Amino acid sequence: MSSKNGTTAKGAERRRHARFNVMEGMVEPITINFGAGDGPKNQPAILTDLSAGGMSLLLFLEPPRGKSLEMILTIPGLKNVPLEGKVVRIHAKGQTFSLGIAFTKIAKKHQEQIDEMAQDQIDCDTRISLSLPEVCVKTCRFHALCAKAQKAPFWTK
Repeated sequence: MSSKNGTTAKGAERRRHARFNVMEGMVEPITINFGAGDGPKNQPAILTDLSAGGMSLLLFLEPPRGKSLEMILTIPGLKNVPLEGKVVRIHAKGQTFSLGIAFTKIAKKHQEQIDEMAQDQIDCDTRISLSLPEVCVKTCRFHALCAKAQKAPFWTK
């Protein structure tokens, strides 16, 4: 809930897009290309969560001082998605760096695709919490990333 000055109530969700966690071992590590700045430009990273508005990554090398990046995102369900972003958060713990990235350039169709995947994952969690008999549905766009015990084995994308 926003107040008159535009701030949000403590603990209120500020994200405009649904976000989903990327399951460990379900995707290949990715490589990001940081824009101008000191330090290595291309770095391996692990995608930890994704939304149509941004992502969180883990890096094992300190990111360069430049705050922009460009990459081609390829994960199950999304192939060769070009995007640009800016670093909005960095948390360091030893030699591990958690980065929050806000997308500055991504095609509308890819944003919609990511939103649909996130919504299908949320719907699945709802069906599980309600103990519905059919949890996994054939129209699920998150299926390729799903690692739930309830995942139906009878179809693949």
